[in-house]
Amino acid sequence: MARDMIEPDGFRSTRVAWQAMLRGFALRCPNCARAPLFRRYLKVRDVCPVCGEELFHHRADDAPAYFTIFIVGHIAIAGFLAVNRAFNPPDWVHFALWVPLTIVLSLALLPRVKGAIVGLQWALYMHGFEGARRFPSPPGGLA
Repeated sequence: MARDMIEPDGFRSTRVAWQAMLRGFALRCPNCARAPLFRRYLKVRDVCPVCGEELFHHRADDAPAYFTIFIVGHIAIAGFLAVNRAFNPPDWVHFALWVPLTIVLSLALLPRVKGAIVGLQWALYMHGFEGARRFPSPPGGLA
């Protein structure tokens, strides 16, 4: 059941994208922010148990992984270069520091980035989240 609010003039109400993305980043439902978005590590719930919003429509695909790699890569490379320039430690110190940090950051950020992408898709009525038409049908039924 789509929870789209249709205004009297036939247009859909707008959803605040940054708010939906923040709710998704917090691993909460983008509509109500009261229920968990995921039922497992990266498995989005089919339906929000609190507000009834259907969430199975999302199509995050590989985007969360790409954005996570982008973010973690910038953090790890900047940190590596800063530590190397300031202290010039041996290679084993870099290995002992940056490999675990990269793994932990990746595992921590991946569901949050996916939640933000699902929130953005929900806010922009993308994929299956459109529910109702964005604009009323043109005259003559040429939809």
